Amino acid sequence: MEVVHKVLPNNEILRDLIQLVNEGQRVILSVKGNSMLPFIIGGKESVELVKPNAIAVGDVVLAWINDCRYVVHRIIKIDGDQVQLMGDGNITDDEYSQLIDVKDYAEYVIAPNVKRRYLYTPQRLRLSRLWQRLLPVRRWILAIYRRSLLKLNIHL
Repeated sequence: MEVVHKVLPNNEILRDLIQLVNEGQRVILSVKGNSMLPFIIGGKESVELVKPNAIAVGDVVLAWINDCRYVVHRIIKIDGDQVQLMGDGNITDDEYSQLIDVKDYAEYVIAPNVKRRYLYTPQRLRLSRLWQRLLPVRRWILAIYRRSLLKLNIHL
């Protein structure tokens, strides 16, 4: 029996996942890249997405940004229907979305050992607020994190 592999564009796959979440399913999405370091490790961890009841500043969401792509990033500002997002591992905040384009809410991070970590414990919320205030020096903290803690498999 021949195995056929079909590669689909990310946007097509994500639209299907969003539809499943809208139907009430929980969906696990693998995360790529370093844009959510140190809270989510791309290439190793996944997020569990659910349908948002309401969204707020500090939430990690799947959103269509800048009219061109989907990202899993944190909301840093809501102004009417305009939402500003930024990855925890990013050093600039130029990602914008409309409120209607915030599709799903990331509730858990899932590590390779299938351990689920709730994203909104009081400790994790304090850490994410502190991390936001450290934006001016984030570049250097991330460099140290990548070279040391990440290699030792230490997660926040």
